[in-house]
Amino acid sequence: MRVDIVSKQTWMHKVNPSFKLIILVLLFIVVLTIHQLNLLVYLTAISLLLFWLYSGHNVKVKSLLLLPFFLVFASTAVSMILFGKGDVIWVKWGLIQISEESFYRGIHVGFRAFIFGVLGLLFTLSTRPVLLFYSLMQQLKLKPQFAYSFLAGFRMLPIIAEEFVTIRFALKVREKKTEKGIRGLIFTFRNYALPLLAQSIRRAHRVAVAMEAKGFSGNVKRTYFYRIGFSKYDGVFLAVMIAMVMFSYIASEAFPFFPVDDVRYKK
Repeated sequence: MRVDIVSKQTWMHKVNPSFKLIILVLLFIVVLTIHQLNLLVYLTAISLLLFWLYSGHNVKVKSLLLLPFFLVFASTAVSMILFGKGDVIWVKWGLIQISEESFYRGIHVGFRAFIFGVLGLLFTLSTRPVLLFYSLMQQLKLKPQFAYSFLAGFRMLPIIAEEFVTIRFALKVREKKTEKGIRGLIFTFRNYALPLLAQSIRRAHRVAVAMEAKGFSGNVKRTYFYRIGFSKYDGVFLAVMIAMVMFSYIASEAFPFFPVDDVRYKK
């Protein structure tokens, strides 16, 4: 069962995976400390542009992947807008209280959640899992037994999905109907979860025995099929991230979208 999504390679795919991961984690930390709404808006816009241009996937795939994060943006923003604190009250009706401060703070939280999702998608779609774990072993000295275990688990996901489809078709052939309520949950657990769990345990045991037999104990120096190094694209990626932050800061000061600076509530 194939789960690959057809894509084309961009320069973002050629960046060292460990280096890309570290830079994006640092950027996540920076975003967490930002309380300026206009700065966050520009960062989100540029991150979305990078995702759209350099993720390497077609418009349909990118649109489908972005849709849940628009919903996350809306849900997080609305919850803060409707129930946040503030002094300048716009609307008050029962428990719902919309103020100027809560509105801007809700938009800020929504953009923060959205930029996390966009950057996470950019990393996921522009990084091959195999190369990521090889890079973690070579650059960050992750122990081989952990890295190869994660890779084995990742490769098992399509097999588990295929087994699930097989069980579902088998139940349809036997004309077993799913019931509702508690009995339905018991039926689902007995007919789906138990076989999948049993197969997964047996498969995990075979993989563990095979890895131990092949010497994946971490005590032996190993060679690698893929050699992951650094290139000019790592410098380009770092320069783009720094330029994104600097441009967003300058643009937010020169051309602000919202008439507010710090969104933190101050009594």
